[in-house]
Amino acid sequence: QVQLQAYGGGLVQAGGSLRLACEASGLDFASYVMGWFRQAAGKEREFVAAVAWNGRHTYDGDSVEGRVTISRDNAKNMVYLQMNNLEPEDTAVYYCAASRSYFDPRPEVYNYWGQGTQVTVSS
Repeated sequence: QVQLQAYGGGLVQAGGSLRLACEASGLDFASYVMGWFRQAAGKEREFVAAVAWNGRHTYDGDSVEGRVTISRDNAKNMVYLQMNNLEPEDTAVYYCAASRSYFDPRPEVYNYWGQGTQVTVSS
């Protein structure tokens, strides 16, 4: 049974920061690329960032470039998303996901998904 549990969302003022976390279980964690996606109300799911198997390479989506840092701790089966300089446009449900494909922003290449955590940025 594969489970991805995301948490750390909340309400933050524009310009503030949040650190999201996702704990994985039931899979060979180090063999998966881990990614974060987000979905705003009424919008399509959007790629945010991904981190390679050993954590040494990352890939950020255009909408958040320069404002997020994705990282992972394979010893703890954890992946993180540090978000800075948040904007109201960042308001969305954020999902962690796992993929056996190398960096690819398409949601369909991700095999497993977490339940999501809500991030709300006020102006």
